[in-house]
Amino acid sequence: MEVAKSKVKGTRHVFENKILERLTRTHIAVPLTIFSLYTIGLLYWSVDNQFLNIWQTIGVFTLGTLSFTFIEYLIHRYLFHLPPTTELKAKIAYGIHGIHHDYPKDKGRLAMPPLLSIVMATGLLFLFEILMGTMSFAFTAGFILGYAGYLFVHYIIHAFRVPKNPFKILWIHHGIHHHKSPDKAFGVSSPLWDYVFRTMP
Repeated sequence: MEVAKSKVKGTRHVFENKILERLTRTHIAVPLTIFSLYTIGLLYWSVDNQFLNIWQTIGVFTLGTLSFTFIEYLIHRYLFHLPPTTELKAKIAYGIHGIHHDYPKDKGRLAMPPLLSIVMATGLLFLFEILMGTMSFAFTAGFILGYAGYLFVHYIIHAFRVPKNPFKILWIHHGIHHHKSPDKAFGVSSPLWDYVFRTMP
């Protein structure tokens, strides 16, 4: 598979309408703040209403975070890299992720916009509540914190130089995905599922 060279710097408009275009961009601090507050609120609600004891809360919260890393892998592999077998699929894949591969240093598009973030977090809570009942508060808190962790890791990988510490592996892993093997290394916050599903480069 031939790897297209990224443009590295610059940006590209998704919408011609200025308002819609503005809604596709955000500063990384905005969703991180939203998700952190959401997580704290969910954990407080769960503990305050005594849905779970402290150990159950920690266990379900951890399961939620781990579940996010799995979903992150699946979405990145199968949705963001949707095979462009039709013109529609090609447009969808490029619109939601291809732009990022062309302009990986565009900091305004390294996170989901605030309005979409709030809708997504609330939708997940309702979904998990249907599936898990009162465990959903701790699970959703872990899931959302997993997403916030992903956003943070993804942002610093693209915004800062490779560090000289153990976190260097995340920069290398994601760099291989962007610049060498776009059909490998789909895990961003963790390479765990790349090992499990044999997509390690």
